[in-house]
Amino acid sequence: MTLISPEVLAGRLADPSLRIVDVRWYLGQPGRGRAAYDEGHLPGALFVDLDGDLSTHGGPGRHPLPEPEAFTARLGRLGIGSDHTVVAYDDAGGWVAARLWWMLDNLGHRRVAVLDGGLPAWRAAGLPVTKVAPALPPARLHLAGRWTRVVDRDEVRGRLGSIILLDARAGARYRGETEPIDPVAGHIPTAMSAPYEDNLGPDGRFLSAEALAHRFRALAANGPGGADIVTSCGSGTSACHHALAMRVAGLPDPLLYVGSWSDWSTAGYPVATGPAPGDPPDVPTGTAGRRSDATVDPSSG
Repeated sequence: MTLISPEVLAGRLADPSLRIVDVRWYLGQPGRGRAAYDEGHLPGALFVDLDGDLSTHGGPGRHPLPEPEAFTARLGRLGIGSDHTVVAYDDAGGWVAARLWWMLDNLGHRRVAVLDGGLPAWRAAGLPVTKVAPALPPARLHLAGRWTRVVDRDEVRGRLGSIILLDARAGARYRGETEPIDPVAGHIPTAMSAPYEDNLGPDGRFLSAEALAHRFRALAANGPGGADIVTSCGSGTSACHHALAMRVAGLPDPLLYVGSWSDWSTAGYPVATGPAPGDPPDVPTGTAGRRSDATVDPSSG
C-alpha cells in the first residue's frame, strides 16, 4: 500500500482492523503536534510523536532511527498489530506521515498507507474530526529486527560522485540562504535540490504516478548512469517522502541517509552552497578543506 484518499478512508472508519495514526509535528515547536491532535483529529486516530516515538536519542542527526525492537514494542503498546492496516496522516503534505510509512514498510509491514492530502484534504471533503482519543488494547506486532536500505555519512561521503543524492529540503536551505536549526547552512557536495513539495500538486495531494516517474527519472538523468539514488533532508524525515513518491511511481526504492544534513553539518565535512550541486570533495575522510568555490569548510564560518 502507499496512498489512500480521504473518501476511501472515510468508508473504512468502522473497520476494526484499521489503525489511523496522527503524526503532526512542527519544526522547533515541541509539543505542538500533540496539542493540535487534542484540538481535533480523525475519528479513531492515535497520536504518535516524531521525536518521542519515531526517533531515538544519541544517534547520528536529530532524528536517528530507534532500535526496531523498541519501535515495535511502542506501536504494539499503542494497539497497532501485525493484522492491522495502518494509515498515517499529517497536515504538511505527508512529509512526517511518510516517515512512519517508511519505517513500517522497511521492517516488513505491508499494510501501511499515507492519507493523500492529509488533514487539509480530509477537512476539505467535509469529513468529521473529533477530540475523543481512542483507548485500544495492546496488540502483537511482529517486524524485522534490523533496518535495511540505509546509509551513514561515511558511506555517503565515500560514494559522492557515484550516487545520485537528492536533498528534499526547501531550496533556500539547500542553497545555504537560511538555516533555521542546524549549525551550518548549505548542502552535501553533489546533492541535487529536490524539494519534497514538488511531489505534490496544488491541492496538496501526490502527483500522478506518471508525473512522479517523470520527475525522478529527470533527476536521475543528471547523475551518473545506473547509480543508486540516496535521499536526504534535514533529519531523515522528509527524505522518506521521496521514498514514498518513488514507490507510487513504480520506481526502485532509494537508499535513505537517515542522519541527513543534521548529521553531515556537525561532522566537519565539506559543504556546498548556492544552486549548483558542487563537486565531490577529494580530501581524506574525517577532515575538512576547501574544494572549490561551491565547496567550503564549514569551520571557516
